[in-house]
Amino acid sequence: MEKLSKERQKWIRSLQLKKNRDEEAVFVVEGEKSVLEGLQIFNQNLIELVSTENFIDLIPSSFHSNLKIVSDKELEGISDLRTPNKFLAVFSKANQTISFDASSIILDGIQDPGNLGTILRLADWFGINQIICSKDTVDCYNPKVVQASMGAIFRISVHYTDLTDFIPNFEAPIYAAFLNGENYKSIVKPKQFGLLMGNEGKGIRQEIELLVENRVTIPRIGEAESLNVSTATAILLAEFCL
Repeated sequence: MEKLSKERQKWIRSLQLKKNRDEEAVFVVEGEKSVLEGLQIFNQNLIELVSTENFIDLIPSSFHSNLKIVSDKELEGISDLRTPNKFLAVFSKANQTISFDASSIILDGIQDPGNLGTILRLADWFGINQIICSKDTVDCYNPKVVQASMGAIFRISVHYTDLTDFIPNFEAPIYAAFLNGENYKSIVKPKQFGLLMGNEGKGIRQEIELLVENRVTIPRIGEAESLNVSTATAILLAEFCL
C-alpha cells in the first residue's frame, strides 16, 4: 500500500467544486458505510481509495491493492467534513439513460443538499429508480448530498434536463404537489407515475405548472405554513408506492 501523493491530495480537494467534478466526471464519497457500499456496488468505477492506517482492516482485503494511506492530518485536509470519517473514495460517474416510462421523482429547482440527499434515500426505500432534476437543482454529487443519501447515490439514476422538454414526453401520469391540489388520499394509485416536487420556497414554477394536469396536496390540520419538501415527498411516495 502506497502513500497518497501531495499532488493527488490536491486533486481530491479540488473535487469539492462542481466544475472540477464535472470536468473529471468523478465524485467523492466519505464515511465507512457509504464507501463500503460503493466498493460493493460501484467497484468498477473506483478511482481512488484512501484511509489512515488505523482503519485498513475494515476495508475488504480484495481492495487493499487499491488503497492509499494518509495521516489523520492529511485526511482532514482532503475531507469535506469537519470531522473526517475513516475512509474516502473517488468514483467515476455512471453512464445513465433517461427512461420516459418508469416511475420517477421529478424535482423543480430543489436547492438544499440535505433535501436532495434525503429524497435519494426515499427513492431507494420506495423502489423508485430514477430522479429527474431541472438544471438548476443542486448537484447530486455535491458532498453534502452524497453524505445525506447514505449510499443511495449508487443505486438511483439521476438526470438533469429541461423539464419543459421532459414532462410532455413522459408516458405515465404526473402528479404535482401543490398547497391547493386534490387530497392525495383520493388519488387512484397508478402503476407508473411521475411525482413532481417544487422548490423549497417558490414551489413549482409557472411554466412547469402549465404542463401538468394532476395537482395533489397533503391536507393541513394545524397552522404550519408548509411542509419540508423531503417530508412531503415521503408522505406522497408512501401513498403511491405501498
